[in-house]
Amino acid sequence: MRTRCAWAGSDPRMIAYHDEEWGVVCREERRLFEFLVLEGAQAGLSWSTILNKREGYRTAFRGFDPAEVALFGPEEVELLLRDSRIVRNRLKVDSAISNAARFLDVQREFGGFGAYLWAFVGGTPVQNAWKEMGQLPASSALSDALSKDLRRRGFRFVGTTICYAFMQAVGLVNDHLVDCFRYRELGGTHACPT
Repeated sequence: MRTRCAWAGSDPRMIAYHDEEWGVVCREERRLFEFLVLEGAQAGLSWSTILNKREGYRTAFRGFDPAEVALFGPEEVELLLRDSRIVRNRLKVDSAISNAARFLDVQREFGGFGAYLWAFVGGTPVQNAWKEMGQLPASSALSDALSKDLRRRGFRFVGTTICYAFMQAVGLVNDHLVDCFRYRELGGTHACPT
């Protein structure tokens, strides 16, 4: 039996997410936009709720193509607010659409959102070494800096806690516990955190 981070629980969808996606280095543009939207949608909700709606989000947000989402107007917003496959919160829907336009701005400026994002960690994931779930932070100086810069660029629903969850999801930080089988697979060592 494999040892996993406790948050994965026993839900097959959460286990699959933990085992196959969480903390894996991601540089693919659409996937980065997907996680930006989903982490913003999660605010105040459980991640399992968002995972259960993920396919609905993929359909409703056109495969997470930021160029298409940035063009959504009032008609698309009203359709989204009636779509039970997603979180029907006007602020979250509006932010996903406006963030798509900001995402495109960053792509133009940096040659890709991934280039912008990974510069925050010098291109290499931060390898933490937490022994207990209680040690995992909700934010960090790094997520503070990312949040501040994204907000300066006009992004919304990108507070430091959301940014930290986003960083964990796309592999900027390896926050698997040291006894989790994914920790070493994603490059961790058993060094103590600083």
